Amino acid sequence: MNLKKKMKSNRIILSIVFLVLGFMIVYSFRITQNDQTPHLITDSQWEQKLNLRNQLNLVQERNRELHQELNSKQEKVREYEAELANEAQIYFNLAEDAEKYRMFLGKVKVKGDGVTVTLSDGDYNPEEANINNYLVHEHHVFKVINELYISGAVAIAINGQRLTNHSYIICDGPVITVDGYQHPAPFEITAIGDSEVLASALNITGGIKDQLVNDQIVFSLQEKKDVIMDSVIGRR
Repeated sequence: MNLKKKMKSNRIILSIVFLVLGFMIVYSFRITQNDQTPHLITDSQWEQKLNLRNQLNLVQERNRELHQELNSKQEKVREYEAELANEAQIYFNLAEDAEKYRMFLGKVKVKGDGVTVTLSDGDYNPEEANINNYLVHEHHVFKVINELYISGAVAIAINGQRLTNHSYIICDGPVITVDGYQHPAPFEITAIGDSEVLASALNITGGIKDQLVNDQIVFSLQEKKDVIMDSVIGRR
């Protein structure tokens, strides 16, 4: 009796084991089958996916077009900036030139370093028959003025009277006439510019100074700081 119960109990246990084992096999098979079976999508899902892909391609293409357009406009902006910079430089140069011409015309007040050249008549020589041989004449003054302008002077005055682009100098015996105003010797010629350059140009060997000294003219030169020359507006 006990043997029959024991055998019956063993059958029940084995049945349960086989049942669980079978369930595990079926479950494992279905999982494997699901992994290997491709996912099927409907026609509407496929069409939606295709539309999204097409839209993405269009957006990407538009982005490329916009990027190219941006590069083109940036290049245009750089060209405009270069043109504006060039125009600004041109206007700046024109303004500088205009200011330079105003200085040469005597239309504006000028201040700066410079030099003063003093030309005096030579000492009286009783053995010299012609007194004009040791007097300062207009051509002596012209030589100094021309050398100063060539050396970069921006403004020049004679005995305090500023010269303009149409100034004239006439010699009348012991005096010279500048734009209708007479000035006696000594003649003080003042110039504004680079004082070192102006002084070097006048003192060069064989230059203006040596020529004037050879003509028995007393020549003296001084470098000056903060020379001021007023404008000549209202006077020809």
